[in-house]
Amino acid sequence: MVARAVLVTGSNRGLGLEMVRQLARHVTPPDVIIATCRNPEAAQELQQLSKSHKEVNLLKLDVADEGSYAAMVRSVSEMVGDQGLNLLINNAGVAPKSTRITQVKWQQMVDTFLVNSVAPVMLSKAFLPMLKIAATQAEGSGLSVKRAAIINISSVLGSIEKNDKGGIYPYRASKAALNAITKSLSNDVRDSNILVSSVCPGWTQTDMGGKNAALTPEQSIFNVLHLLSTMNETHHGQFYQYDGVKLPW
Repeated sequence: MVARAVLVTGSNRGLGLEMVRQLARHVTPPDVIIATCRNPEAAQELQQLSKSHKEVNLLKLDVADEGSYAAMVRSVSEMVGDQGLNLLINNAGVAPKSTRITQVKWQQMVDTFLVNSVAPVMLSKAFLPMLKIAATQAEGSGLSVKRAAIINISSVLGSIEKNDKGGIYPYRASKAALNAITKSLSNDVRDSNILVSSVCPGWTQTDMGGKNAALTPEQSIFNVLHLLSTMNETHHGQFYQYDGVKLPW
């Protein structure tokens, strides 16, 4: 089992949907899988997964609407019970069309930061009490996603050191900010025994990545879930690629 109770944001398509699918079909699936998206009623594949896998619970969540967080947190609390939430995967994200400095727009920057950077830190804050409860259920102080973890789905495009091509301002900057959030969170929650890490799922054949990408969603998520299952103290506050290669900030 990767973890007892898992919440994945942005689960209606792409990597989020594939993550829920592979978690549900795992030989030892989580007891509770909470798949969130803006419009669960229209997410037909998620609906089918919830019908065929009792572990999958659908929940409406627009990560850009902070006003909806309180009700959503109450619903999650009822689902996970007194053992808390073990794994929060901040997967929801947007990627505007690739832009150069002469074409980037104000609203592109603002909207992308809201979803890719602001929402993950505010959701982590909202779920922190449940993560802390989960962290107390295991003995010792070792870190793992099975115990309690926040995983931020980032991108190599957010690596400042590896940026040798420029452009893509909204996405690059928002993911670099997400990585900074990961680092700060890792320091803030270390004493609570909560693992925090950024993970790049690779260039993947999704609506966001395009059909020419190197990896299928199945390949990417298979590797991501394997990586998560092996994470420990050495991964805390770090940035990793789907295949376990450590990435520079």
